[in-house]
Amino acid sequence: MDWEEILRRLQTLYDEAEPKASAEYTNTDTVMVEMSDGMHMKTEIFNTSKPTGAVILQRTCYPHMDKMLYMQAREYAKRGFTFVIQWCRGINGSEGTWEPNIYDRQDGLDTLSWLCRQDWCDRIGYLGDSYLAYTGWCMLDSVPDKVKTMYLGVYGCDRHTSAYKDGLFRQDILTAWAKDNAGVKIDADFLESAKFRPQVEVDEKMWGVHLSWYRDWITHTDRSDNYWKEGLWGALKSVPSKVKIPVFVKEGWYDHHLGSAMVTYRSLSKEALSTSTLKIGPWNHGYMNATTHQKTDNLGEDRISSPLSWFAKILLDGETPKQKASLYMIGKDEWLELDKFPEDLPVKKFSLTSSAPSGSKAAGGIDVKEGASEGKVSFVYDPENPVMSHGAESLFNTQKEVGSLEQPEVGYRDDVISFVSEPLTEDIDILGQINVKLNVSSDAEDTAFTAKLMEVFPDGTAVNIRGTITTLAYRNNSDKRLTYTPGKVEEINLKMWDVAWEAKKGSRLRLDISSSDFPQYAIHPNKPGVWSTHATTQKATQTVHFGGKYDSCIELPVYGK
Repeated sequence: MDWEEILRRLQTLYDEAEPKASAEYTNTDTVMVEMSDGMHMKTEIFNTSKPTGAVILQRTCYPHMDKMLYMQAREYAKRGFTFVIQWCRGINGSEGTWEPNIYDRQDGLDTLSWLCRQDWCDRIGYLGDSYLAYTGWCMLDSVPDKVKTMYLGVYGCDRHTSAYKDGLFRQDILTAWAKDNAGVKIDADFLESAKFRPQVEVDEKMWGVHLSWYRDWITHTDRSDNYWKEGLWGALKSVPSKVKIPVFVKEGWYDHHLGSAMVTYRSLSKEALSTSTLKIGPWNHGYMNATTHQKTDNLGEDRISSPLSWFAKILLDGETPKQKASLYMIGKDEWLELDKFPEDLPVKKFSLTSSAPSGSKAAGGIDVKEGASEGKVSFVYDPENPVMSHGAESLFNTQKEVGSLEQPEVGYRDDVISFVSEPLTEDIDILGQINVKLNVSSDAEDTAFTAKLMEVFPDGTAVNIRGTITTLAYRNNSDKRLTYTPGKVEEINLKMWDVAWEAKKGSRLRLDISSSDFPQYAIHPNKPGVWSTHATTQKATQTVHFGGKYDSCIELPVYGK
């Protein structure tokens, strides 16, 4: 879709949104606002014919989005807001050198201080998605009194969760982002870049530039490392607990920042939480529906109307919002309107067994009954031939594979083993974090295991609900590297990101287990130590144990039962 078509569609949404335009956009003033270190940031002020004293600020590093951002600014001006766009340091006319994340907190606070001194500014709201949301979150704990609220989408403050899952880097997000935001044009192929070994040298040897910040990302694998606990990332993680004003947190069930955003939401202070809203739809990072084979008649479209009405309520009408969680349940095609995100829901357990459904190529079955006889199944994982990501929640660069997609048939690869249930006897409304508990062993000193849970409809179509990965070195959410003795059976828990999903009566559950999910996650080399430092790989024989003394199972948090 070209920009003209995107802008036409957005204009239609603005025309339909409430509140309706009641003023005119008049003109744009450009000011070079001085920061506390003497640098000047290019700041564009979109003025309204009927100023109300209400100002919306947005700080951005994406010049390619200027047409969309300028349309947004003009539309807000038509509703009585003065809209201010500031370009991040080193971007599109702002002075200084672009270095991701480093300067945004102080530059943002300096800009808010400048705004508060302007006689046309009485009340301030902050708006942004993705990195533009980061520029809000990073200073939200220290904003001046004139800042009344922020509307922040598809971003979270727990950087380690955004970057890693149990020691494996989310390459499709951050390796791709590093390549595209390196400050120089890089023509190297993304997949070849992500496969490069040792990955810690890809910046110089494939991209032709040294990126110390990317090297930091891919070598600090421990959550307990001071790199994540102190400095920039430590300060960012501490922000939510200090927030005092209402925040609208918007997310998608298939957005790559969802995991970090949920940590952020759950960390908000009681004061902020009491007036804040959480909204999650079946969206990807761009708020597009990321589900297939599902009815979505009640999904609706609020990309434009939601932030407009939020700011109008607080900045124009002076209202104080109440705590709310609005959660779309996939499959049920229903919005759950709750006071907060439910926690500690009852769990429905499905055990893995050796009894596959009749006629199935699956390695075993899934049953609500326990006490099945002991069994095991093995496969060989070769890092040189990884399972490619298809249907995922933590992708960005590889957009066509994001979301809940139709999955291959059972047996499509020898290194992907499947367990399938009999048809469900009732609807199951899943809400929260699914856990897959496995008893596993390997002949490698360290390796990875993946789990992908699916719903198989009566016609045989399978779509992914959730998936995740873990490693033996970081098993059971360890915040630092553990050792593993080859051949030893270990219990591992693969806890997935939150989801709201109704698995329907008559459908089956299917669980696929493997050892790679690339490029959603880095390819594990089957060697101990930091993944990005290995130049070579080795094969590993993986075994899943179940039944008898091995309680391998799926644990589903169930809502409304």
